[in-house]
Amino acid sequence: MRLLLPIAWPWSGVRPASRRFHRWLRWLLVISDAVLINVAFAIAYWVRYDLQWFRAVDPAYNTSYRAYLPFVAVLTVLLLVAFRLEGVYNLRRGATWLDEVYAIVNGTTTGIIIMVVVTFFYRPLFYSRLIFLYAAVLIPSILALSRAVKALTISSLRRRGIGVDHVLIVGAGETGLTVLRNLVAQPEYGYRVLGFLDDNPEKGRRDIGPFKALGGIDNLSRILKTHQVDEVIVALPWQYHERISRVIAEAGRAGVRVRVVPDLLQLSLNRVHMDQVAGIPLLSVREITLTGWNRVLKRGVDVLVAGMGLILLAPLMALIALAIRLDSPGPILFRQTRVGRGGKPFTMYKFRSMIANAEEMRAHLDALNEADGPIFKIKDDPRCTRVGRLLRRFSLDELPQLFNVLRGEMSLVGPRPALPCEVAQYQEWHKKRLEVSPGMTGLWQVSGRSKLSFDEMVLLDIYYVENWSLALDLRIMLKTIPLVILGEGAY
Repeated sequence: MRLLLPIAWPWSGVRPASRRFHRWLRWLLVISDAVLINVAFAIAYWVRYDLQWFRAVDPAYNTSYRAYLPFVAVLTVLLLVAFRLEGVYNLRRGATWLDEVYAIVNGTTTGIIIMVVVTFFYRPLFYSRLIFLYAAVLIPSILALSRAVKALTISSLRRRGIGVDHVLIVGAGETGLTVLRNLVAQPEYGYRVLGFLDDNPEKGRRDIGPFKALGGIDNLSRILKTHQVDEVIVALPWQYHERISRVIAEAGRAGVRVRVVPDLLQLSLNRVHMDQVAGIPLLSVREITLTGWNRVLKRGVDVLVAGMGLILLAPLMALIALAIRLDSPGPILFRQTRVGRGGKPFTMYKFRSMIANAEEMRAHLDALNEADGPIFKIKDDPRCTRVGRLLRRFSLDELPQLFNVLRGEMSLVGPRPALPCEVAQYQEWHKKRLEVSPGMTGLWQVSGRSKLSFDEMVLLDIYYVENWSLALDLRIMLKTIPLVILGEGAY
């Protein structure tokens, strides 16, 4: 994984289920690519000889498809070899769709150029020149579509627990938490964290949300025997080299892959950049992303989108205000103190979705709280009004927060805005989520919303703080749209 910067120990023993899944997937990709290359070339033939786009075919050179079969067979083998050399079948975790398409385009270009050279030396007038161009466009286009289908299929299978690697983290300090939040924030990598080991009595016995504390490092052998562990990630401080060596040896004897995360003088892993010079791996420290001009850029996007949103949504907000007024007595807007960037309090605005004295009833409903940690959540909150339930289901009650965004108190994307009473209960590692402005949406929203535990939500928020980019903001906003429309996980 790019952000974990692991140093891999190449143990041959990988649990059979995971290895078998990836082996079958690799062969399935090779077979499907071979079929789709032939399909793409058949379409190229149809476009050239039947549709005759751009240029008519000279009747003297009207070649049947059967005459192209040897060419297609050689091209198929050549492209599969080129794809193999480009790493198309490596199935690298974290490789994006664009990474795969780039490798496919490179491989296709190489294969087509070789075939063009060979055929024009062998039979220069027999094959159409345009068909090579059509094939060069159609083959990567169809294979790119197949990779999109592959990504959706693998994502669906991994949600069902198929093809997922079960990971045990050794070390529950800052480095271990960084590993944990990276894995939680990027489920597409196909890792499921079983839990963690740590010799610190406090850390080795305290669960982090659904992630279990499994005791001290001496329990490693027992855990490897009693649990399905596909990979061990060692996230111990650098000075514990003897323990790291012991973990590597024990995992190796159990046939489990092991990786060691470099802990550079306790630096945040997300500030470490890995590069190579003449084959020599080099590690350097990079600046935190959400500073300087990046912060100015994010603020500019917030102002632009929030301003346009208030203008375009004004009629809808007026209708919501009227519905609230007619449905129940009380103010239209609900004002509440929340904690912003750097721990600074501000007044957050929402459309009122509860009865007027809802806050006074809070103490009587603590027994019904369905959330863990300092958060208070009830799925069927008896304080909600009829209109309020509808507003909450589709997150329409949050539209007035656009005013908070314009005022600079919130952002379109960021951590969930916390209540002062929640912040007062934070552990020290929780406070890192306060380093940026809270958001109307965030990773916590697109990764499960109300279904997440408090610790999972904080892990996602801190991952966002450490890995901000404009592309990440855009991805979160695009993922938020269908969730809001479907009302998934909102209450």
